[in-house]
Amino acid sequence: MSKYTLKVLTDFASAHTLRDYPGDCARLHGHNWKVEAEVEASRLDRLGMAVDFKTIKGLAREIAGQLDHQYLNDLEPFRDVNPTAENIAQWFFREMAARLDAPNVRVSAITLWETERACVRYSEDQSKDSAP
Repeated sequence: MSKYTLKVLTDFASAHTLRDYPGDCARLHGHNWKVEAEVEASRLDRLGMAVDFKTIKGLAREIAGQLDHQYLNDLEPFRDVNPTAENIAQWFFREMAARLDAPNVRVSAITLWETERACVRYSEDQSKDSAP
């Protein structure tokens, strides 16, 4: 079966503290995060596209905008869950998956870059999903 993987890149800046962390990251600090959003499709539409890049970019920017210039610990998703890169990536994935409304297309992974040299990639088991 053929598969198309599309990626877009967006970014946001935010601050956080890691609760109960035994080191410097327990103190207030910030990052200029980069987000790679990946979607997969098994078929193309009548124009020969899986989904318009504009659609993916718009969703990624909208979700990143909720985190941009925020103290993450104060936001609802992270009041009780530590705003680690892993938890942010999972939240981003689920937010994007809930909003992506394109036939035969699904979010396949979110890669969240905390620094230029450190990232986490979050994905979910495809067997839970019938798409694409």
